[in-house]
Amino acid sequence: MPFRSPNRFLLRAVAALGAASIVLPCASARQPNILFLLADDMRPDAIHAFGNPRIETPNLDALAARGTRFTRATCSYPICVVSRNEILTGTHGWENGLAGMKVENPRKFLATWPDTLAQAGYQTWHVGKWHLSGRPSARGYTDVAGHFTGGGGAFWKEQRDWKGFPVTGYRGWIFQSEDGKAKYPEMGVGLTPDISSKFADAAISLIERKPGTPWFLQVDFTAAHDPLFMPPGLEGKYTAEDMKLPENFLPEHPFDHGNFAGRDECLLDWPRTEDAVKDLLRVYYSVIDDLDTQIGRVLATLEKTGQRDNTIVIFSSDHGMGIGSHGLRGKQSQYEHTINVPFLFAGPGIAAGATTDAQIYLRELFPTTCDIAGVAVPPSVTAASFASVLRGETTAHHDTIHGYYTDTQRMIRQSDGWKLIRYPRADRWQLFNVKDDPHERDDLSADPAHREKFEELRAKLNAWRREQGDPLMTGDEEIE
Repeated sequence: MPFRSPNRFLLRAVAALGAASIVLPCASARQPNILFLLADDMRPDAIHAFGNPRIETPNLDALAARGTRFTRATCSYPICVVSRNEILTGTHGWENGLAGMKVENPRKFLATWPDTLAQAGYQTWHVGKWHLSGRPSARGYTDVAGHFTGGGGAFWKEQRDWKGFPVTGYRGWIFQSEDGKAKYPEMGVGLTPDISSKFADAAISLIERKPGTPWFLQVDFTAAHDPLFMPPGLEGKYTAEDMKLPENFLPEHPFDHGNFAGRDECLLDWPRTEDAVKDLLRVYYSVIDDLDTQIGRVLATLEKTGQRDNTIVIFSSDHGMGIGSHGLRGKQSQYEHTINVPFLFAGPGIAAGATTDAQIYLRELFPTTCDIAGVAVPPSVTAASFASVLRGETTAHHDTIHGYYTDTQRMIRQSDGWKLIRYPRADRWQLFNVKDDPHERDDLSADPAHREKFEELRAKLNAWRREQGDPLMTGDEEIE
């Protein structure tokens, strides 16, 4: 797989040093703290302030009111571990060696987001779900709290979710010490109905330290990943009767998109029924409602400790989710409900109540926060900072963005709304204009009237695949 040349890395390092002197205006001359709140499997439309009247998220609504919302933030690869590794390294999977293919080769020499900030004088903390190789300390985090990862199989007991379905996710995950030597089964094994509050407790304990140096805190919640359980106190708040089906609900996807037999798709019976999806939404929204409450507690601690005015707060999810859209339950697709993520950015110097349709990637958080903090971006980072959008210097970032999943899906989306999806194993194409058809219900790939646009996007997609080292490409041809 082709990599950037050393000369290109050197040029990027020089450019980063120059950019380090251009920072957003802050409430003080001190470097800002950075609080990154990451949900799991959360659709981009699952926030009340984003136009969803069927869910209550007052704390995220308030964060949106004092910050900037990105409506076209993209995860690139819709699966937990790959998306998180992109965020960690500021590179995409074909560069960092973790792209969900059969043979994985994570490249550990790449700079990481927390280690880069730690070397610049930051305290770097991690809370919650750890779904990366190694231990947090080996990735640049100086401390952890509420550390939740695998290794508790000896304590595991069979569980069933809210509808009595056998649990298949987070089996044997357990709270533990950073080195894994001490396990805490008394806090629960696997997901529990109140787990978001435990992550919030851990985050609050770190924020209350108020160190004399700036800090970076990443809080990786498990909500709203399966298995879903009704959080305490929310029984009966949301009813299936009050739920609205997704606009693009289907009983079944029209073809195997590459994950029909995957674990996520087995969580909901085929064909999907309206009643089953509404019941799923009822519990899914309850879990997100509770997540919002716990985020509110964390944000209130910033206020209480006098740190809010010098803290950048970022909220997002590692990817979206199907939940009945296009007949899919899971996240392994290139549709807007999954490749897009909710994305809020608030804090000193950030426009309040603003919305932008600039196309960005989650992995660009690494260089963007470095720019804001006045920290040089390491040369191994290939993601591009979108700080210029936050500064109001530009309204656009990428004219085209791309998505990929195993050897089954490739995608290109232009800023004008045209989007092409390739399914190499199914040998299928889909063409949408998401500005005219935001729910992607009208596939135009076979329409002669749009043949020119189809060929234009196909050429651009193939050029990107060749440039980035897609293992399915040999020269100009896709491997059969």
